Amino acid sequence: MIPAAFDYVRATSLAHAIGLLRDDPDGAKLLAGGHTLLPSLKLRLASPALLIDIGGLAELKGIEISDGGIRIGALTTHAELFASEPLNKDLPLFRQAAGLIADPQVRNRGTVGGSLANADPAADWPAVMLALQAEFEIAGSKGFRRVPACDFFVDIFSTVLEPDEILTGIHIPQPKSGTRCVYRKIRHPASGFAVVGIAIAIRLTQNLVTDATVGVTGAANHAFAGEDAGDFLIGKTLSQENIDQAARLLSQATKCLSDRYASADYRANLIQVELKRALLALSS
Repeated sequence: MIPAAFDYVRATSLAHAIGLLRDDPDGAKLLAGGHTLLPSLKLRLASPALLIDIGGLAELKGIEISDGGIRIGALTTHAELFASEPLNKDLPLFRQAAGLIADPQVRNRGTVGGSLANADPAADWPAVMLALQAEFEIAGSKGFRRVPACDFFVDIFSTVLEPDEILTGIHIPQPKSGTRCVYRKIRHPASGFAVVGIAIAIRLTQNLVTDATVGVTGAANHAFAGEDAGDFLIGKTLSQENIDQAARLLSQATKCLSDRYASADYRANLIQVELKRALLALSS
């Protein structure tokens, strides 16, 4: 398996990378961790004329935590998210999710921004970002903009990113006191991708749910937020009856994918099962 010929440029700055994309929006591809792009090149599923390596851009790396919230650079690796004690002190959800991604080789090279921009319908981070109500920082030839995670994913391997734009960072609101989070997934036994993955963040006050947000991956053609299920839980206890109803609402929120590994009905059932398990874990 040999890729088609291409040119290679190592970007020296974010502006440099954006300029290269602007000059050749149809023939250029960004290279970060490369865990999707490189196999695609070898199989000739992708044949870009130019690879723009952004892996050395320090401005796209790092985790910043302040009273105003959390900013994660797009080139931060899965392993760095797993290992960050300050991040996981506030949001252990990152360690839960990162620890379920593939294997150590992938976690050490793969980046959170690359995963999000690739928009694989079975990737883990999209569900997490939806549950945390993240906003994505995007840079392009027209400047910077921020897009809520719920508006970012469009279809299979498709996002709102324009051809000359780069995902540069993720902004997450500082979690409120009492917030509890969990990520659960049913892994494909070969790839490790999510057959169904559920991320949920809830806040309990005197046993009543005061906030609830849900992100789902693996089930549909792109990750989605379970708004009806989350809204239903507000103001209620996590009784078995309420958990069951929220699970039903979440399974009805989308048309599930069907493939050789799992039928649409099976994925819809897994959505219910995994949300119930997640909520029971958070209620204990």
